[in-house]
Amino acid sequence: MPIADYYTLTLSCPDRVGIVAAISTFIAAHGGWITEASHHADPDAQRFFMRQQILVDSLPFGIESFREKFSRIATEFGMDWHIADTTRKKRVVILVSKSGHCLYDLLGRWQAKEMDIDIPCVISNHDTFRSFVEWHGIAFHHIPVTHQGKTSAYTKIVDLFEEVRGDVMVLARYMQILTHEVCVRYPGRIINIHHSFLPSFVGAKPYHQAYGRGVKLIGATCHYVTPDLDQGPIIEQDVVRVDHSDTPDALIRSGKDVEKTVLARGLRYHLEDRVLLHGNKTIIFR
Repeated sequence: MPIADYYTLTLSCPDRVGIVAAISTFIAAHGGWITEASHHADPDAQRFFMRQQILVDSLPFGIESFREKFSRIATEFGMDWHIADTTRKKRVVILVSKSGHCLYDLLGRWQAKEMDIDIPCVISNHDTFRSFVEWHGIAFHHIPVTHQGKTSAYTKIVDLFEEVRGDVMVLARYMQILTHEVCVRYPGRIINIHHSFLPSFVGAKPYHQAYGRGVKLIGATCHYVTPDLDQGPIIEQDVVRVDHSDTPDALIRSGKDVEKTVLARGLRYHLEDRVLLHGNKTIIFR
């Protein structure tokens, strides 16, 4: 986690000469101290991407004044841009079903302050983890999802997310398919962990699919949720090696370990504003 408070400036715009110079000159002119800078230019799309960290105390004004003053440069270069303040903790709403390993991991990291976030609530379509979540002092909401009541259930979830002022929704092995309306309402704000090295073995029981194919690598994929099932922009992936002696249960055990790690890394990249969306791709400034 950061040792000082800083603003995180992220942006993308049509690529051209002078972008970095204009931004650096603007920040330097106000005494700003850049602690981290990352750039990427996509030659095919002719688009430029940037992430910069700026010490809060080095600037003579706050974030609203920054937005006002920087808007002239943003307009000149046609930027899609965002500035975030690390003094404001992001609010993470976790959704889970009956498989708890990712939930356990995230709450453990939160309790150990490895992730400097607020978790206003956990939502589940089962009551399985109520006592575990409430033991951590976090509100637990049981919202069953049935075929006939799916629209009503997701309306309740959206209402809760808005009520607690959620920044990001994390599907920690939430084994339900979100409605089209929920997906399009929160683009780039719903993160899923898929227990497969996408695009291979999409849908249900990927480890059994992998076992049936005799794969030598299994993995997990952290991605943003879109209306297209398991096709959203990928944030992070990893794999572990297996062999012919591994049963489906052994694959599942190994897979759970990599799922936890991949979800935590992907969520951290998002929380630290290291992910820039580019169509169905991501630019990750690690």
